[in-house]
Amino acid sequence: MTDADSTPKPRRAWPIEPTRWPTREAVAASRLFSPARLGALETRTRTWVPAMVPWRASDEGFVTPDVLDWYRRFADGEPGVLVVEATGIRDVPSGPLLRIGHPRFEAGLAELVATVREHSRGRTRLFVQLIDFLAVKRRPEKAKFLERFLVLRDEHRERLAAIDGRAVHANDAEVRELLARFPHPTLLALLDLREREDLEYGYRERVTDTHLAQIAELPRVLPRLFADAAARAKAVGFDGVELHFAHAYTLASFLSRTNTRADGYGGSLEHRARLPLEVFRAVRASVGSDYVVGCRYLGDEVIDGGSRVDDACFFGREFARAGFDFLSISKGGKFDDAKQPKVGEAVYPYTGPSGHECMPTVRIDEPQARDARGPFGRNLPLARAVREDVRAAGGDTPIVGSGGVNSFELAERALVEGDCDFVAAARQSLADPDWWKKVEQGRGDEVRRCKFTNYCEALDQRHAQVTCQLWDHDFATPDAGKGTSGEEPRRSSDAKRRLNAPPWKES
Repeated sequence: MTDADSTPKPRRAWPIEPTRWPTREAVAASRLFSPARLGALETRTRTWVPAMVPWRASDEGFVTPDVLDWYRRFADGEPGVLVVEATGIRDVPSGPLLRIGHPRFEAGLAELVATVREHSRGRTRLFVQLIDFLAVKRRPEKAKFLERFLVLRDEHRERLAAIDGRAVHANDAEVRELLARFPHPTLLALLDLREREDLEYGYRERVTDTHLAQIAELPRVLPRLFADAAARAKAVGFDGVELHFAHAYTLASFLSRTNTRADGYGGSLEHRARLPLEVFRAVRASVGSDYVVGCRYLGDEVIDGGSRVDDACFFGREFARAGFDFLSISKGGKFDDAKQPKVGEAVYPYTGPSGHECMPTVRIDEPQARDARGPFGRNLPLARAVREDVRAAGGDTPIVGSGGVNSFELAERALVEGDCDFVAAARQSLADPDWWKKVEQGRGDEVRRCKFTNYCEALDQRHAQVTCQLWDHDFATPDAGKGTSGEEPRRSSDAKRRLNAPPWKES
């Protein structure tokens, strides 16, 4: 076979099929636009905008005017629930990601709550997603890794001596110099697995690194950090909190089958669920029984040796029994299978197969392939499995389903057929923040439908301000609340894209 013959052919894209939009009368009779309960709270509809990180906070984690504008646009669409992006619970630098780990962030967060209240006319319930994450460093240059980061051990000298006898009597500096001279494959063979990963992908902490004091102490530290953050969220006016137990982050890693901690917080299903449950109990004690506390976690990790839907069902039963007010089901998005980053960049957990399953595109699989599902509602079966298991165990905790939802038909069917109790749409809501309202008013034919190309995710990967290809080059339409002419919309920091979707005028 020639090289040309072996070149992978690009997958064909799934078409965005036409859909039938409901009349106002059909909407009024629908399940999607019916009220529902989350613990002590009632929502107006079952429509949900899940957390998305738009990279609009200040480098110190404060709410900025761009943050307010971002959530103002989603509030204009009056979803039943809007979840604010992953917000850090520690008072540590984390770049342009919102933070809630200190009282100094409260004023900005309170302004954010007030903004959403005003622009949704009080019709949207506002939650904030609380997150903890471990250290991730950029991929280093080889010379820098060998000089500064590699901790030399006897094993290195023994392996090196088998190739170059000079290593037997060499000092540390000479050993590092010898290593630097080897071809890259030879160097990799002299390193252990974690050292190879540190060189090729950048250093990354794992919850299994219990030799590190800060990792060993996570079970002691995290419940109080989450509880304090939740109390702060309640104080500034959020309707509830969503505990981030998903994807590549700390508590998701405790839930994972890859968690082999031997201190009672890893290994068995019960031990892996222990810290997330302790976090929940601390949060519940902090905010009281009448405040909404839910979580987002994975129905499938989609990695070798990772958790599958059976694990998710067990966790769902335990979370429901503990008293969570909702369970939001996601998929994948792990560091374990992420693509190798360039030197000087950090590994990104949505670049591998698990990341593609988390945010499936129109090229997720061949339209003609056996068992092909395409991106549309692809992850809803996971929510259904968890929901059925929770119901079979006697629980009634609401389940939030998501993954490639871009039409009323798909959302309504998911509810009627029992996939979930609320329907979340992230990328479709970014494509058209007003889409829920348009559908509710019988004007679905005006909805701007997501193409599922992950243009937005590519921006997120670079930590660039997230926008949508369907509207970010429309510079002729002023932002919502601006004049009708002569006033350009706010632009991204590189001045190449508008920051928010053009406004929609109600009749």
